[in-house]
Amino acid sequence: MATSKEMTAGPALPLILKFTLPLLLGNLLQQTYSLVDAAIVGKFLGINALASVGASTSVVFLILGFCNGCCGGFGIPVAQKFGARDYSTMRSYISVSLKLSLVMSVTIAVVTSILCADILRMMRTPENIFEGAYAYLLVTFIGVPFTFFYNLLSSIIRALGDSKTPFWFLLLSTVLNIVLDLFCILVLDWGVAGAAIATVISQGLSAVLCYIYMYRKFDILQSSPKERRFQPRLAKTLLYIGVPMGLQFSITAIGSIMLQSANNALGTACVAAFTSAMRIKMFFICTFESLGIAMATYSGQNYGAGKPERIWQGIKASALMMIVYAAFTFVLLMLGAKYFALIFVDPSETEILLDTELFLHISCMFFPTLGLLCILRYTIQGVGFTNLAMFSGVAEMIARILVSLYAVPAFGFLAVCYGDPMAWIAADLFLVPAFIYVYRRLKRQVLTNSPVAQTAA
Repeated sequence: MATSKEMTAGPALPLILKFTLPLLLGNLLQQTYSLVDAAIVGKFLGINALASVGASTSVVFLILGFCNGCCGGFGIPVAQKFGARDYSTMRSYISVSLKLSLVMSVTIAVVTSILCADILRMMRTPENIFEGAYAYLLVTFIGVPFTFFYNLLSSIIRALGDSKTPFWFLLLSTVLNIVLDLFCILVLDWGVAGAAIATVISQGLSAVLCYIYMYRKFDILQSSPKERRFQPRLAKTLLYIGVPMGLQFSITAIGSIMLQSANNALGTACVAAFTSAMRIKMFFICTFESLGIAMATYSGQNYGAGKPERIWQGIKASALMMIVYAAFTFVLLMLGAKYFALIFVDPSETEILLDTELFLHISCMFFPTLGLLCILRYTIQGVGFTNLAMFSGVAEMIARILVSLYAVPAFGFLAVCYGDPMAWIAADLFLVPAFIYVYRRLKRQVLTNSPVAQTAA
């Protein structure tokens, strides 16, 4: 029998660490099959095929980031009502979120699939990799509903304090993805489209397993017909929280698209280097993302329980873990970046290897700023101030656009390497005072016993 777990009592550091570890393992698995996709494509299909996969990375982040942000937002009222022990309203939120997700994910899949070719042309994708990039991106867009539902169901399960179960389903999905990658590419000869198909099928299986498990194992989720009805008031609340979180990812991704477009114009070698470096970077930074997601659940539950002082305890505990990890990754990437790059390309590709190493060396120096960004942004979102957190994405977007328009034409790939770090710094300059404002407001409202609820700015 599965049990839900509260994070509203006990020392913050062990609670957050225990909750983060399964999240981290799950994120590492996701990045692992992203690495496997790129490695298999690069090793067996060549540099042009690797560049085809990488040419659309920021567009995938734009669309899937919006979906994942919405899913994370939909989980926040669930965590808050769980922390407040209002289980009936919590079940109603879950039911409404499933219905909203169906409509949103199908709509997004249809629209993006139709516009797929236009998006790649807008990004100045080189002609020699256009066909492969189109095939990979189109399959990814068609599979949006699978990705949407897996992330929504995982978010709901995590909101109930269980971060382990989604990990086990993701482990199975990752193994399946690797097997399907090899089968689709080497046996069926489907090229880069085969890598995308393998990923979509794997995520679809994860979504189905999460759904079956959630309703069979959590007694607290057994709902009445009344609780399963669509309630416009709850839908409005979910959209009020979820859409800004999704837009925050999308706004951030717009800057990434500009940066990748500028990099695409530098040629296939730079695209391939950017692809391999981004895959490696994403693998190492998923720890920061995991800490942030843990803080969203932790702060949401403690907000619902009326304990803002525990949120500050959580910030300090997660910041300590973040600093230790950032120091570890700095040493590892400064010494081993060139060896990681060899996962994707042959030793003879010296230009790509050097550019990949340069990108990773610059990125890892700024990892603490990214860690702070994730902790503060997700904490602010967890207590319902999603509109405020969204503006940090605007700061990131502006920074990346400025680098793309002015620095990349002047300094080439070196400027591309500084695109993300400049965006992280810009976001932190907004998030630090924003968190101070939110935390002070929460303490005042607890003292006056007035709920913040979802009317937060």
